[in-house]
Amino acid sequence: MTDAQTFRALHRRSSPADPLVLPGPWDAASARAFVDAGFPALATPSAGVAAALGYEDGRTPAVEMFAAVARITRAVDVPVSADVEGGYGLAPKELVERLLEAGAVGCNLEDSEHGVLKDPQAHADWLAEVRSAAADRLFVNARIDTFVRGVTDPARAIERAALYVAAGADCVYPIEAPVSVLPLLRSGIQGPVNVFATLDEGPSPAELGELGATRVTFGPGLQRRATAAARDLAARLAG
Repeated sequence: MTDAQTFRALHRRSSPADPLVLPGPWDAASARAFVDAGFPALATPSAGVAAALGYEDGRTPAVEMFAAVARITRAVDVPVSADVEGGYGLAPKELVERLLEAGAVGCNLEDSEHGVLKDPQAHADWLAEVRSAAADRLFVNARIDTFVRGVTDPARAIERAALYVAAGADCVYPIEAPVSVLPLLRSGIQGPVNVFATLDEGPSPAELGELGATRVTFGPGLQRRATAAARDLAARLAG
């Protein structure tokens, strides 16, 4: 079984209350810490990696993002999926090659650019090209940005999900969907659903699983928590 197949198999859960929980490492050290804690796979957050590299979210040069992913994959022996934002303008074949060269077994791809939602059919066509170039070598997680772009009707997210799944996406990610609409999304979406979780409030991963999550990720939340802890330590040292 290839690493991508292993990662795909992890999304087949035995119980709704047992979603796949994917911590988001931002460097090799954090990746090792999560693996040492027993997590079977990881998913890098683009915003967390950007912060670790000294960039604002969405401003990381592609070459630095892929290099950061490669450092993470070299440091651990579990599957790693990489958030590569909107693909950095790369052609599907080159995007797939860069991901595979970095050691990633999956990718997270957004459907908005510069704060504006992309045409869903055009994005689906692009995802189909990515899937064709990747074959079964990458797990494609198609992010749906309707809720973060102010489109609150769940039907719009479900419509996009249907197009992306038909294009070959392995999973869809209606990021920041309100908890109240998760059962509706689950009933209307074919295939795995990625749900965003927060660390200090809201349902637990198990509760999100019961509401419809196949897998749970935290975006840059873990990196931001670590940075806050470092600030507290620095303040103590400064006295």
